[in-house]
Amino acid sequence: MATLLITHPIFIAHDTGYGHPERADRMRAIDKVLAHEAYNKLVRIEAPLREDVEEAILRVHPEDHLARIKHAGEVAKKRNGGIHLDGDTVMSADSMEAALRAVGAGLDAVDAVMAGRAANAFCQVRPPGHHAETDRAMGFCLFSNAAIAAHHARARHGAERVAVVDFDVHHGNGTQDIFWSDKDLFYGSTHQMPLFPGTGDLSESGVGNIWNAPLREGDAGETFREAFTSRILGPLHNFGPDLIIVSAGFDAHKRDPLGGLRLVEADYIWATEALGKAAETHANGRIVSLLEGGYDLEALAKSVAVHVATLMELGS
Repeated sequence: MATLLITHPIFIAHDTGYGHPERADRMRAIDKVLAHEAYNKLVRIEAPLREDVEEAILRVHPEDHLARIKHAGEVAKKRNGGIHLDGDTVMSADSMEAALRAVGAGLDAVDAVMAGRAANAFCQVRPPGHHAETDRAMGFCLFSNAAIAAHHARARHGAERVAVVDFDVHHGNGTQDIFWSDKDLFYGSTHQMPLFPGTGDLSESGVGNIWNAPLREGDAGETFREAFTSRILGPLHNFGPDLIIVSAGFDAHKRDPLGGLRLVEADYIWATEALGKAAETHANGRIVSLLEGGYDLEALAKSVAVHVATLMELGS
């Protein structure tokens, strides 16, 4: 089966303002590298505006959170300018549509993978999602894309156990917050500490379903692989997921300006292969990957390229 690529031009229209690291050029850099003939076998679809998108969001976020984001989006449209939800998180005239389509991409990816129409999927989306807590937008994120996709897999496809594995340089405090008390949802994260948002300590374990692997500034591939193996892959195999969702942030790369880890493309190949083996063992190969961070354009493009190529090899 093929690998599914889900994206949309609206993700370029989400305007975070001059100098913001989470910028439209991230999409353009990925578009360029994935236009190579090596990726011709990808099945490409546009991220949808689904009729059930608000229903899916409300499985994770309360109504007042959705209402606040919608209101901010309406104000941004009227002003035709940026609305700051906090110092880092900005909405423009097209941000609400982008956020809904980013959620919709995850839903479509889960539908396709769970139904056996695709081996796996990569969602090239923005805004990202893993910092959005139950009732708070933050860290460039409006809705918790990965957590919403996980709950959708349970509600619509009967998945009993869903895992989110996050290798962004920043800890996914939002996903952890949402999963904290649910033993049938697994969250595993490698990330740099101390670094924004300040969460992700070893002691943060939820109900035995949260597995953090904090790394130190300057740590490179060997340390990352050791932590990923011992703190993420071991518990993941014990958990036995029906679906693996990847919060695929590429800002742990050594070139990235927002982090201090030293990963290279080979480390992302290794991590993707390791998750592929876990998915093959427990989940019939089912993986849905959603883009999170990655702010050096060259490093982002090259890292996404090898991540997607590895997903294609896993699905072939």
